[in-house]
Amino acid sequence: MEKKGHTDGPRALPAGKVLSQLPVPVPRAKRGHSDENQPPAEQKRARRLPIHTKRVAASIATTCSRASSAVAVPRREGCRASLRPGLTLPAASIAEIISRPVTMTAAPKMAAPAPPAGNDGKKRAAWDLKGQLSDVRAKLSSYKDKTQRLDQENQQLKRQLEEQVAQNQELSSQVSTLSSTLHTCQEQAQQRHYEVVELSALKQQLEEQVISQSKTIGELEATKQALSALLETREVKLQLVEEGLAQRECENKELRGQVTTQLQAMTQQEERLHQLEMERRRLHNLVQELKGNIRVFCRVRPLLDCEKERQKGLEHLHFSAQDKKTLVLSKAEESHIGRERKGDVKYDFSFDRVFSPACSQEEVFEEIALLVQSALDGYHVCIFAYGQTGSGKTYTMEGPDDMSHETMGMIPRAVRQVFQGARDLEPKGWQYCFTANFLEIYNESLRDLLVGRPERGAELEIKRVSQSSEELHVPNLCYVPVASEDEVLKLLQTAKANRSVAKTALNDHSSRSHSLFQLRIEGWNQSRDLHSTSVLSLVDLAGSERLDKSLSKGERLRETQAINTSLSTLGLVIMALSNKEPHIPYRNSKLTYLLQNSLGGNSKMLMFVNISPLEENLSESLNSLRFASKVNECVIGTAHANRK
Repeated sequence: MEKKGHTDGPRALPAGKVLSQLPVPVPRAKRGHSDENQPPAEQKRARRLPIHTKRVAASIATTCSRASSAVAVPRREGCRASLRPGLTLPAASIAEIISRPVTMTAAPKMAAPAPPAGNDGKKRAAWDLKGQLSDVRAKLSSYKDKTQRLDQENQQLKRQLEEQVAQNQELSSQVSTLSSTLHTCQEQAQQRHYEVVELSALKQQLEEQVISQSKTIGELEATKQALSALLETREVKLQLVEEGLAQRECENKELRGQVTTQLQAMTQQEERLHQLEMERRRLHNLVQELKGNIRVFCRVRPLLDCEKERQKGLEHLHFSAQDKKTLVLSKAEESHIGRERKGDVKYDFSFDRVFSPACSQEEVFEEIALLVQSALDGYHVCIFAYGQTGSGKTYTMEGPDDMSHETMGMIPRAVRQVFQGARDLEPKGWQYCFTANFLEIYNESLRDLLVGRPERGAELEIKRVSQSSEELHVPNLCYVPVASEDEVLKLLQTAKANRSVAKTALNDHSSRSHSLFQLRIEGWNQSRDLHSTSVLSLVDLAGSERLDKSLSKGERLRETQAINTSLSTLGLVIMALSNKEPHIPYRNSKLTYLLQNSLGGNSKMLMFVNISPLEENLSESLNSLRFASKVNECVIGTAHANRK
């Protein structure tokens, strides 16, 4: 029966659970025939006590095995775990504590129950009820004593179990503390292991660096020795250089003195050059004034190929080889009855320069080059060509349509000289800017030649720049800034294509308007605080012609009348300036009004009188030469430069 009761074995308690102090109920086993004479309490004790004891022992063993498994983690040598505050034990002690067997105080053995008295241990007969009752009473008394003893033993076992459980809990807390400490130590050990590995690698790297540095030190020692030798050599050279430098410093001081002297000399030279330039301008202006502020040149054009068949030679024109300022025209006189031939009538004329048909464009320009230079010096300059239609005015001023370097007219040559002169004056501190415009005066109305006819707007008017200024300008006129002669030549081509021309009885391609090209020149000399402003006016006048010979009608008649009126007004203005009259009729014509500042006393003027070589045009040539002679006799006073 006892073996059957212990087949189940002790059951392990969960961690942290405490055994109950009450007895554990156990299924009762059936009583055999041999147990009939034993008391019930004795049988119950025999079955219950071993089971309870085994369960307690199993619980203690389980707790100890858990503690042993928790402590059985490998530890670093020398690592200590803290059992409680202020107490540390080595790992060996912890293992010893965990593996120590749990001892329990054994309960004292109970004495065997006394056999019932009077029977000598034999089974009573069924009829002996009294004996049986006495036996039962005796057993009951014995069982009561056993029960008391067992209760005492049970209480003692409970106290021992509670002590063991408390000890087990303390050991469990110590084990958990030791486990966390062990885990921390393991992490520290692993970290230290990594550090050891890193330090080992660093040590190896440092050893390699030490070896490399040792080699480098050796090389540096060798380099140091070489550098020491080189340094000694350089020190010797440096000493020599310092000595040379001291000598050069002395020479430099002398050179500085020389440079200072040269700078002063250059400054004086620049000042002298400036004074010479101003003196040149003064003398140049004086020469021009001695030549006359109104100068007249006469030019005779050569015969055209188609004209050589009608006229053989130029017998009516006589040029002096010694005096290039005179021209003689001769005309044969016949008697009134036509039978007698009188001597030739001669007409002598004298001008500032007379150009024969053989003179080239370059020779003509050489005579006016100094006058063009005056425009850069700050003087208003006006050059215009006058003469009958077909006398070569446009050729003289502009050149032919297929213009070449040799056949360039006065306008392109003058522009080229102006730009070249501006470049020559740049080293002397002068800076220039140029503005060009090109217009025509047709039937007393102004037209912009730099704008095509479909683009022309309302009629242009001449106005003053301001009430306090005598300078004139034309609003809405195209003023073009130019920086080179090529730009000006393009403007000349545009103007030539837009100019008004027509066929007349005297010229198949006659200019029916006055063409006026103006170049405004502004110069600055910042170092001298000088500023100059001037206008170079180059005018190709329309051809003068008599109505009886031109046979003009309608529109051509009105054009001829307007041309002759404006040319007559030009003559009147020049005569009024020569006579110093109080009123100058500038406003009688758009031509004279526009050229007002270029015709007065504060300007220089040159007139080309162009005549035809044909004998049939002799009367017209005489009229042109007589007009030019009157102009040549005029003296309009001294010109003044427009400088500030």
